[in-house]
Amino acid sequence: MNLNKVILIGNLASDPELRSTASGKQVCNFRIATNRIWKDAAGQQQKETEFHTIVAWGKLAEISSKYLTKGSLAMIEGRLATRSWQDPSGVKKFRTEIVAEGLQMGPKRMPGSSSPSPAQAEDKEEIPIIEEEKEIDVKDIPL
Repeated sequence: MNLNKVILIGNLASDPELRSTASGKQVCNFRIATNRIWKDAAGQQQKETEFHTIVAWGKLAEISSKYLTKGSLAMIEGRLATRSWQDPSGVKKFRTEIVAEGLQMGPKRMPGSSSPSPAQAEDKEEIPIIEEEKEIDVKDIPL
């Protein structure tokens, strides 16, 4: 069995760049930042940011370039792909990217804000406190 599946949730580190190939197919590139947070041996919280290059093709490329911007929250589903090329000096180069196969966008943000816009913010209901009830009498159950 083989599986090549990537799921990332993070914020765009750059605005998407939409281009067309020589054959006219749309391709969009952007980067997503994800954070890993842990506690070290001394109990101090540590944070590490990883930047991932995303490549979207076709309709997904068009949607990405139209609706995503730097800072947008997004969930990307895709697969790892490594491509290679030779640079002008003849050195072979490699790049591993995530080829997007699915996209879910997070709430839109207000310009200059780190919180969702009022139209996108959800009303949060107060969660009721559920206390342990007395023992249930079988006669009280409607049949």
